[in-house]
Amino acid sequence: MSRMYDRFLQGAEDAGLAAWRRELLRSARGEVLELGAGTGGNLTLYPEGVSRLVLSEPDRHMRAILQRKLGPREDVEVLAAPAEALPFPRQSFDTVVATLVLCSVEEPARALSEIHRVLRPGGTFLFLEHVGAPAGTWTRRAQALLEPVWTRLAGNCHLTRETGPLLEAAGFELAPCTEEPLPGSTTLTGRSIRGVAHPLPARRTGSSPGSS
Repeated sequence: MSRMYDRFLQGAEDAGLAAWRRELLRSARGEVLELGAGTGGNLTLYPEGVSRLVLSEPDRHMRAILQRKLGPREDVEVLAAPAEALPFPRQSFDTVVATLVLCSVEEPARALSEIHRVLRPGGTFLFLEHVGAPAGTWTRRAQALLEPVWTRLAGNCHLTRETGPLLEAAGFELAPCTEEPLPGSTTLTGRSIRGVAHPLPARRTGSSPGSS
């Protein structure tokens, strides 16, 4: 899967996904953590306002490709931590980024709790995800039927994940989000959401192994 990942996404990138990434990442600032960095699709899109860039990718094969793309660069940190257990103190980052990641994490609620924990007050979570079709539609029913097989074939990708409600449940306030078909996608993966979320300061999201 890791060897074919870039080739698999190339059609979507050419059809508009790369432009979506670039637009979204214009808002990144300060110290930035990207989760599920994969093979580095966002690497060249970060603006000059980024003072520190940490890329987390738990898959060792993806991480090896990412390291090769980085080459001798020493201004980017790479680590293997999963989104559900980030090895950083509270309020470590100004921006957290996840693009096409939350569909495949094992525990999305725990991952979002960790994102909330490591963001500083006033920080931003930038996300771009494909999500489940509306409830009650034939597409949603098809997604539910195929999901057990799909997750095994597509790196634990879940067809029915609902990012918006999960973010709100984790204590985030969503700025206006964009929902439209994912470029170059099939009917099963066509619905997408992207935008900015801010951690609500009064929300208690619990602790985790990375807390301090």
